[in-house]
Amino acid sequence: MTKIAQKVKNDKTPGFEEALARLEEIVRALEGGDLTLDESLTLFEEGMGLLRICARRLDEAEMKISLLMKGKDGEPIEVPFKAEGDAS
Repeated sequence: MTKIAQKVKNDKTPGFEEALARLEEIVRALEGGDLTLDESLTLFEEGMGLLRICARRLDEAEMKISLLMKGKDGEPIEVPFKAEGDAS
């Protein structure tokens, strides 16, 4: 694949925020219950694709964070995750 073709392909893939926003729209439409079965199936299929994009982006972010958390000797440093509001 040429660099131009790869760029065009990459440009069609939405970013995490864009995919998540569209996924939220799809969920609202499906919950509205005003769609035909075919429309619902089409949106569901699109939503599953967006879900895979979001999951892949989160996995990539996790891997990048893991790389950034390596110690001086190259060994990973484990830092416990604290969610917002977590007092422990």
